[in-house]
Amino acid sequence: MDKLILMSGRPEDTADRLPREVRTYDCLDSLGISYMRTDHEHADNMEACLAIDEVLGVVICKNLFLCNRQQTNFYLLMMPGDKVFKTKELSKQIGSARLSFAPAEKMLEYLDIEPGAVSVMGLMNDKEHAVQLLIDEDLLNDEYVGCHPCVNTASLKIKMTDITEKFLPAVGHEPIMVHLVGE
Repeated sequence: MDKLILMSGRPEDTADRLPREVRTYDCLDSLGISYMRTDHEHADNMEACLAIDEVLGVVICKNLFLCNRQQTNFYLLMMPGDKVFKTKELSKQIGSARLSFAPAEKMLEYLDIEPGAVSVMGLMNDKEHAVQLLIDEDLLNDEYVGCHPCVNTASLKIKMTDITEKFLPAVGHEPIMVHLVGE
């Protein structure tokens, strides 16, 4: 992986960027949310992820796109990257048995995101509010959160309060707070 550079705001030239990424920057800019960005190759191993975390100065949170067995309820779970996800622990808290990872085509349908790039930013594409956001309360202790701008070739550093107080109200998503032990 080439040397990563931390930049402020959107790329100057977006001609070679996917529309879903450009829409993310448009949304954040329209809400007056400042963010730092680093561009990188597809991060598909821990070494690459650690290099991204280091340049951002924040651990990118784990984002899981889940559903119930019938695929009638969909959830986006944001949790600290260092916690272990236990289905049973979350199922009990939200009253939804048999949680599993949702199919990639549902992720694309509801969030306009492909596997490997799932992020809270995808909620701007969920106009029907089909996806319930779940946030592990430990994330609220962090000043910043790291996430992808709907693609996995860039990563953002955004204030957590900007996510909860500006972004989520603007896209009409009310999170449910959960507490995951994750040991």
